Amino acid sequence: MSLVTISKLSVTFLGTNLFHDIGLQVEQADRIGLVGPNGSGKTTLLRLITGEISPEAGEIKTGRGIRIGYLPQDVRAALSGNVLQSVLDSIPGRVELRNRITQAEESLKDTQNQSDRARLAERLAELHQEISHLEMHFPPHEAERILAGLGFAPDDFPRPASSLSEGWKMRVLLGSLLYQEPDLLLLDEPTNHLDIPSVHWLEQFLQTYNGAIILVSHDRDFLNRQINRVISLELEGIRSYRGNYDFYLKARDEEKLALEAKARNREQRAKEAQRFIERFRYKASKARQAQSKIKLLKKMELVESFRPQKTIHFSFPPAPRSGREVVAIKEISKTFGQKTLYKDITRTVLRGERIAVIGPNGSGKTTLLRMVAGEIKPDSGDITLGRQVTMSYFAQHHLEMLDPRKTIIEEVSQIVPYETIGSVRSVCGAFLFSGDDVNKSIGMLSGGEKARVALAKLLVRPENLMVMDEPTNHLDLISSEILTDALVDYTGTLIFVSHNQAFVNRLATKIWDIREEMVEEYPGSLDEY
Repeated sequence: MSLVTISKLSVTFLGTNLFHDIGLQVEQADRIGLVGPNGSGKTTLLRLITGEISPEAGEIKTGRGIRIGYLPQDVRAALSGNVLQSVLDSIPGRVELRNRITQAEESLKDTQNQSDRARLAERLAELHQEISHLEMHFPPHEAERILAGLGFAPDDFPRPASSLSEGWKMRVLLGSLLYQEPDLLLLDEPTNHLDIPSVHWLEQFLQTYNGAIILVSHDRDFLNRQINRVISLELEGIRSYRGNYDFYLKARDEEKLALEAKARNREQRAKEAQRFIERFRYKASKARQAQSKIKLLKKMELVESFRPQKTIHFSFPPAPRSGREVVAIKEISKTFGQKTLYKDITRTVLRGERIAVIGPNGSGKTTLLRMVAGEIKPDSGDITLGRQVTMSYFAQHHLEMLDPRKTIIEEVSQIVPYETIGSVRSVCGAFLFSGDDVNKSIGMLSGGEKARVALAKLLVRPENLMVMDEPTNHLDLISSEILTDALVDYTGTLIFVSHNQAFVNRLATKIWDIREEMVEEYPGSLDEY
């Protein structure tokens, strides 16, 4: 059964063709990974399916009675009520039903006439039966289970949802969608605001989910475990592949090689035909054959090919050698308000180590990185850098610290005022800012573009210790993997926080797990841990 059918769809954005005459069907059993570079139209396609925006041409048909749930990358609507109530009230008709019960109760209280009271009491009983029937299909304890899986404690349930940070509001929205159990679930980077325990829980939940899914994610491991089909947004259109993301990469490479071989064969045949024509077209005995060759050339099909997408290309130069002991953490403690994050923690970072800091949201991962970077101080104890250690620090809040009035080239070049503009332009070009792009204002950039600017600032003056907080958050899957490849070859020391399991597994040589006021240390990758 087709849930959604897209026919001859065309969309342009700022003068650029995002989609031209494309077609797509989403079936009941589909678990689709939607892939493509930033700006290729992934989010636009999801919004088209929901009906948030309309195409310029073509149509999108949704099956009768099909319910679609959509998780965008950011919070677009104000949340009302407490955390638990927000999830419960996301069920269509529940709020209206509760309002009708309240109105009926008030009318019953104010009515003295016995026959009217009997009629209202009967109506109230019917309404209570309706809400009981609704709660049989959507039990409140299931909403509590989902919220717990997404990292909420029971004490959080009565908190006003509007008081939460953006990241926790996104968890409420995700919880609401999962609770509704739509026929088609559209998830745009659902792990962006989750910690690793919550990502693991979401994986398990989705693996038993009965509806269809269209998923956008920069976490290759997460994507691989969830999907059975890939829709790839290419410059020449969309392509569909059965299988997970790894199968898609292999199939795409094989298809590309086959097309290249076909193109070479066509080119060779064309050259042979052209040589024959040039040699014999004026020779009477061969004129007929020459005309046949001319017709063959005209009929010879153009071979479809892949048009290469622009992606980030960069590598870190060899890091200056530091002393063996890079960071010494001695008996540090840190408290925020009534919450103690860690107490009397002692740890050492050695040259060449790649340490992934993990733990639940609110456990103090970012705080630890900020203390290592010197942005904040521990309440007690000391953090010192070793001999000949120089540090670069990438954090999500640095994106907001970019000067919106400056251009990209101005923002990056201020880090290295002694470098030539040509040298800085080369670094910007590595992050896809070429030509006049470098003169774009920071204030006009998307979140992904700002992340690339911040990473360019990191690369333009690389150090032998890099501290990175969620560096892949605003990168597409391909760019995230290219960053990972560059960091694999990085010769310095790395301390990082990431919810991206593929990123952690490829890079980490040691895990620091923050929980219960302690920082537990384990050798190896996340999978080994």
